[in-house]
Amino acid sequence: MSAAILHITNGDSTTNYLKKLKFSGDFITWREMLCEGKTTTDVGSETFWKNRFDFFKTSYNVSKKKFIDFTLKEYRNLCNKKESKEIVLWFEHDLFCQINMLAVISWLKTYRKGYHISLVCSGKIKKSKKRKALGELTENQIHQHYKNRIDLTEDDIEYADYIWQLYCSDSPLRLETVYQFNPMSPFQYLASAIEAHLIRFPSINNGLNKIENTILETANSYKLKSKHQLVGKLLQNQDVYGFGDLQYEHSINQLKKLFTSFNPVKLSKKGQDVLKNQTNFYSELRSENSYLGGAKKYSFLFNTQSEKLLQITS
Repeated sequence: MSAAILHITNGDSTTNYLKKLKFSGDFITWREMLCEGKTTTDVGSETFWKNRFDFFKTSYNVSKKKFIDFTLKEYRNLCNKKESKEIVLWFEHDLFCQINMLAVISWLKTYRKGYHISLVCSGKIKKSKKRKALGELTENQIHQHYKNRIDLTEDDIEYADYIWQLYCSDSPLRLETVYQFNPMSPFQYLASAIEAHLIRFPSINNGLNKIENTILETANSYKLKSKHQLVGKLLQNQDVYGFGDLQYEHSINQLKKLFTSFNPVKLSKKGQDVLKNQTNFYSELRSENSYLGGAKKYSFLFNTQSEKLLQITS
């Protein structure tokens, strides 16, 4: 007999926590990071997974076996679970989770039409200035979040799917306005996540995006003895991205020409100049194979004064 509830979680730590707390039902862990690399709208298709494997292989040196064992097998488990009366999504407030959430809802819209779908989303907690991840919630807070989970209407699912379609389009320009105009949306953290997404396009000032500039600022502001300490400081200070150490290490490696040393961490003269907007590093970073969603990262520039994106036309 099938479980009455299927829980789809944002990661293994959440799955393990919920199992430890004896939540009933089946569990699927969504092991992806769709906030990075090329994405297409057709979640779960052969083309979709080929694009994702190509990205992981090129950017993170992930083997085909690891990709299949870690991500695809769990996805196939999801495909096989069709009988649950309710599907509960467990995702967090940050960019990493919100983009994954959109993709999962888009998949559910196509393959689980008419199912009862609800959402548990962590972030703001009473008496806490810092937004919290699911794993940081106490047992009582987790149960309260679950009790207060939001039932997603057909309109909610359509809206999430629409934002996913825009995220996967070859231009991020329509995202600048569309995501702001749904005050009744149950996705209370989506607007800030999309804002964080848009400032990942390179700045018109120095060719670095917000995250890359933050890496240089952090390296310049603290006396850090190693790359490991730099990554630790970035993880400690981030709020809206939800990145892991692998993502920060990858970004730091892209900027290695702007450092003279990582033991201790020290910017080069060029790194200092880029940080001060005296030198533009765009041409050295530019890659035709670098994507954010469906858009080429280096086909757009972010104007920090107008807070608008500009499309580069050849």
